[in-house]
Amino acid sequence: MKLGRFELDAVSDGFFRLDGGAMFGIVPKVAWEKVTRVDDRNRIFLSLSTLLIRTGSANVLVDTGIGTKNDARFCETYGVDHFTTVPGSLGRLGLSVSDIDIVILSHLHFDHAGGATTRSDGGVVPTFPRATYVIQRGMWDEAQDPNPRTKGSYFPDDFLPLEKAGRVKFIDGEAEIVPGVRAVKTGGHVKHHQIVFVESEGRTALYWADLMPTTNHVRPAWVMGYDLYPFEVAAMKAMMLETAVRESWINFFEHDPETAMGTIRREGKNLVVDPLVPAR
Repeated sequence: MKLGRFELDAVSDGFFRLDGGAMFGIVPKVAWEKVTRVDDRNRIFLSLSTLLIRTGSANVLVDTGIGTKNDARFCETYGVDHFTTVPGSLGRLGLSVSDIDIVILSHLHFDHAGGATTRSDGGVVPTFPRATYVIQRGMWDEAQDPNPRTKGSYFPDDFLPLEKAGRVKFIDGEAEIVPGVRAVKTGGHVKHHQIVFVESEGRTALYWADLMPTTNHVRPAWVMGYDLYPFEVAAMKAMMLETAVRESWINFFEHDPETAMGTIRREGKNLVVDPLVPAR
């Protein structure tokens, strides 16, 4: 879809499943099971949507999905369904992995950074061979020495080969990546989590990453059990949602199984998402 002079596309890496209780934290199951599908193992169905930004001078990809390096046991545990992959989805848009100039990683958990690298005969290499990978410096350091609670979410093969190949650009805090594309450190989900603003001709889009992974998390108090700093997440969502509604931002929901992009409006006391782009 168009955003001013830019073109935005949802690029799918398929679907996966996570525990519903973990995805909704302290929200009771009797509340969240009304708004999402749950399987017989208490897992909910989630998308692996990444954002492609075509500015006219650069092709920027935000996050990379899970990727294809994981074994059968991992895929069964997380219900991974690679009906498509990021390279395959790019191909349907007429692009190859070599056409990506910049990859912005919101953080280095496996469902965001897993597709950043690929297995080849020479080992594990960057999936996007020409791209510069933009990562918060603090995130990089944290991923190599994680706390016990998050250790299982970081796989070194997802990110260490990027530095070995000389493809990483570290930033600290807020930074303009290319004109109209801005990374902003938020913390919340993890200490060095970042989101991405896209701005062109007076219009704004926001890749919320794990501050608001699905449309059901539009409620400020609905935060994930995975969030290390849940009060920060709730406060930031409440603050930014006011502007998102007032200015009709396009909002990107990376894990929503139905809606990748939509606008948000108030309906009485509630916030409602109006879908614009599907997740598949």
